[in-house]
Amino acid sequence: MPLSPPASRRSLKHTRTIEVEAFARDDGLWDVDARIRDIKTRDAKLASGVRPAGMPIHDLWLRLTINTQMTIIDAEAVSDAVPYPGYCNTIGPAYKSLIGLNLMKGFRQQLNERLSGIDGCTHLTELGPILPTAVVQAFAGDVFKTRDGADADAQGTKPFQLDRCHALRSDGPAVAKYYPRWVVKPDESESS
Repeated sequence: MPLSPPASRRSLKHTRTIEVEAFARDDGLWDVDARIRDIKTRDAKLASGVRPAGMPIHDLWLRLTINTQMTIIDAEAVSDAVPYPGYCNTIGPAYKSLIGLNLMKGFRQQLNERLSGIDGCTHLTELGPILPTAVVQAFAGDVFKTRDGADADAQGTKPFQLDRCHALRSDGPAVAKYYPRWVVKPDESESS
């Protein structure tokens, strides 16, 4: 279902695009490439000069190389377009400080501790918090056995995805329908 029609006539002024791609490597590791782009529909007057309409103000990349336990083995950040050339695009090496962190163990907090404010690039650092869930999606079915439907009921342990979002809460109708073995009746969850 799309968004409702706009309440008033409008014109596009700015587009921010965030893209994440995950690649399984031949050596057993994974590369997660994240990109953020900001583009204006008009010429943008920046302190460093005019950026023509349609040309990116930001075009930034962050690559994390991870193992199947979601630990960061390597990190690389590059800046193809920045508002302050020669300044913004010098922060890339700081993102090596992510090496050793685990995407599922306090990653967002540690990312902010290491790379917020003047210690990093605001836009590159903004890419970080979306990576744990993107990697979970990438790993689903390849690294993590999601055990959907009847396959989930045949296993002895609760499927990974349950109780990780609103729709798949153990006392909800989706779990009752698709994972009946794992449904918890509302009165059962209150007494536990």
